[in-house]
Amino acid sequence: MDLRQPLRGLLRGPRRLLAAGAAAVVLAGAGTWTVAAASGDTPAVHRADQVMAMGGGVRVDTSYFTPATPGRHPAVLLGHGFGGSKDDVRAQAQDLAGDGYAVLTWSARGFGRSTGKIGLNDPKGEVADVSRLIDWLARRPEVRLDKPGDPRVGITGASYGGAIALLTAGYDRRVDAIAPAITYWNLADALFPNGVFKKLWAGFFINSGGGCAKFEPALCRMYERVAESGTPDDRARGLLEQRSPSAVGDRIKVPTLLVQGQTDSLFPLNQADAAARAIRAGGAPVDVDWIAGGHDGGDPEQARVQARVTSWFDRYLKDDRGADTGPAFRVTRTGGVDSTDGAAQLRGASAGTYPGLHSAPRDIPLSGGVQRVANPAGASPPAVSALPGLGTGGGLAQLSALGVGVSLDFPGQYAAFRSAPLTRDLRVTGAPTATVHVTSTTDDAVLFAKVYDVGPDGGRQVLPSQLVTPLRVTGAKAGKDVTVTLPAIDHEVQKGHRLSLVLASTDLGYASPAAPATYTVALKGDLKVPTAPGVSTAAAPLPSWVWWLPLTGAAVALALLLTARRRTAAPAPDPELADVPLEITGLSKKYKNGDAYSVRDLSFRVEKGQVLGLLGPNGAGKTTTLRMLMGLIRPDGGEIRVFGHAIRPGAPVLSRVGAFVEGAGFLPHLSGRENLELYWRATGRPAEDAHLDEALKIAGLGDALARAVRTYSQGMRQRLAIAQAMLGLPDLLILDEPTNGLDPPQIREMREVMIRYAAGGRTVIVSSHLLAEVEESCTHLVMMDRGRLVQAGPVGEITGSGDTLLVGTATPVEEPVAEKVAALPGVASALRTDDGLLVRLGPDGTAQRLVAELVRLDVPVTSVGPHRRLEDAFLTLIGGSA
Repeated sequence: MDLRQPLRGLLRGPRRLLAAGAAAVVLAGAGTWTVAAASGDTPAVHRADQVMAMGGGVRVDTSYFTPATPGRHPAVLLGHGFGGSKDDVRAQAQDLAGDGYAVLTWSARGFGRSTGKIGLNDPKGEVADVSRLIDWLARRPEVRLDKPGDPRVGITGASYGGAIALLTAGYDRRVDAIAPAITYWNLADALFPNGVFKKLWAGFFINSGGGCAKFEPALCRMYERVAESGTPDDRARGLLEQRSPSAVGDRIKVPTLLVQGQTDSLFPLNQADAAARAIRAGGAPVDVDWIAGGHDGGDPEQARVQARVTSWFDRYLKDDRGADTGPAFRVTRTGGVDSTDGAAQLRGASAGTYPGLHSAPRDIPLSGGVQRVANPAGASPPAVSALPGLGTGGGLAQLSALGVGVSLDFPGQYAAFRSAPLTRDLRVTGAPTATVHVTSTTDDAVLFAKVYDVGPDGGRQVLPSQLVTPLRVTGAKAGKDVTVTLPAIDHEVQKGHRLSLVLASTDLGYASPAAPATYTVALKGDLKVPTAPGVSTAAAPLPSWVWWLPLTGAAVALALLLTARRRTAAPAPDPELADVPLEITGLSKKYKNGDAYSVRDLSFRVEKGQVLGLLGPNGAGKTTTLRMLMGLIRPDGGEIRVFGHAIRPGAPVLSRVGAFVEGAGFLPHLSGRENLELYWRATGRPAEDAHLDEALKIAGLGDALARAVRTYSQGMRQRLAIAQAMLGLPDLLILDEPTNGLDPPQIREMREVMIRYAAGGRTVIVSSHLLAEVEESCTHLVMMDRGRLVQAGPVGEITGSGDTLLVGTATPVEEPVAEKVAALPGVASALRTDDGLLVRLGPDGTAQRLVAELVRLDVPVTSVGPHRRLEDAFLTLIGGSA
């Protein structure tokens, strides 16, 4: 589903629409049919165009796509975005038809070649049109019927097309499944949130529709009235609510996949939340997917979303119970910018149940006394949060994918309340809330609430997803307590950052009172931040290699180009290291600001046949080290040699390195073997070099290779991803968190895959946070902390090193006693355990002296011996930083 199409449609001017209308040829009678072949004389997809009469003189332009295979097929109605036409969704329609669906697209009233006035999905207009299209599908011999007059049919579409899917499901019981995207549940709430007029977006609606005269007269009068007064009235709300899915929410009883955008000031996440709660209350299955894009830009995740929609229809229209419809809740999280191509790095997080917008709130105390806020005359200059319509391309779209954009508040026009620096990272997933007391010199006050992420020492502040909550406070002259529900977001606030609650008097996207006023704002409690702890990062694979593979190819090509241009000779290969898979010497890399190191003076060596575990707490430098090893970023100092060759971007020796990065996915309708063959062909290397059968034997997928990937379990997908990394049987295999999201049996299978691969004389480096699993699968370890090497060597040496002793005690040791032990001569550290103490001796420490000192301190010692668990070694070596 190309979510960019509805976004582009919102920006199309009236001239383009009028030109399209002038060029349109309305076909007479029942319609003139044409058939287009998708390819050659044996098309995979048939297409036929027809203009259908809808009554009242309205004609709707349609395209009908059917598979070449005989028999009856489930049908899909595919709607377009506002300002667009059926042509915008042609590619997705062809794909769905190729997957075995009869697909009908149409241009809604007033768009493309269709006639009639725009009714904003009027039940008597656009919704009735879709029911007539369903009638037509019921008469087609290619369409599967549940009973006479009732086709098996689903509806999908984005924005305007998403709303028609929800509305038709409420009005027509023949609809069997829907998948609406980036759309509204209550259009009145979307355009008049909390009684404040969203003037810029409303203006875009009118202009992209071709001007007020193109709309139904009642809608045109409503817009002119509200735009002139700046204040929505009850009649305006009522008119939009009648055309909203919320009006028939209790009648939507079909499986629903809700895809909503995080970078969307038009239809924010609370619209999908209201839809999910209402439809689920009616007993229908509902899954929710928060994507990285939206009407304000970002990444629409086109390939992944389209694959998930297809799987949703496979399950509920084709009755394919093996179809993987994905988790009940999924959110795309961004992790910075890829230094190779500047693209936002995306990772998935998921949960088995939808957490809603207020799950597991954490109270964040804020400080700031009573503050006065000026509403300037004419509400000018206005503060800036989102830039509606301007973030759908170029640099602003890239910034919005990262939750970064342009925001501006004017001194004297806002109140701010800040938290203390956070003592640990905080993931906000949902809608924070706060209660404030507002008084005004006028009866009504309009404020715009937002939460900023403020860097250390008051540095750069970020407005997540550029979202604000407007609120109109009536009766404000007497003073009023108001509980504000802030925009729903998914955003990580790092340790040392602050949260800042800001209430501004103006915002560029909204109508504020023109009369000058003074507001007084006081805080009435803590900021309550939802944390949704049940949502785990990368708990489900991202079906995404369809987009990262081209980017990877582009990055490699760019690296090769840059390497060719430098004209500087790379260091000569070291013949003494020709058989050594990896040697790192003095490796260092500074953070972007250059003030601190992410990796510093790191050195270690890996030999053939080893399975090396790379361990360390968050921020230890593991990922940076792996990225330098794969040639994606350059070190600031030191050297990496793979089989004696120095690593540089595009170095030929990298062909001997395979890598699995968490989140790889596949085309769901191809088999496992077909996915791997297609991937290898995309590399341009000879087929015989793939060693496909050997890689598959090691991965242990068996007969599952012939099945469609959409039927795979999580563990099977993960093993297929590692098989992809093993294609060509690289001598050095790098695995970053390969067991994330797997259950214990699947983890055990993954362990066996790694061991089998290394058994052939090849080398595996695995980064993982599962210490017990690393202890069982790895032969050697490298422990890092704060960018430095802490310890390296065989697992047995580290877990059984004589300088760390496990002291058993008859009763638990109190913290003050543990502190005294840690301060003893010859003791480097002492940590309490469930059974006693874990003591690391210093260079001059001995077990005999330790026992004597413990007796002197009256510690009830029952046993003393070397520890045997990797977890103990990790805690001892890393200490409190873990």
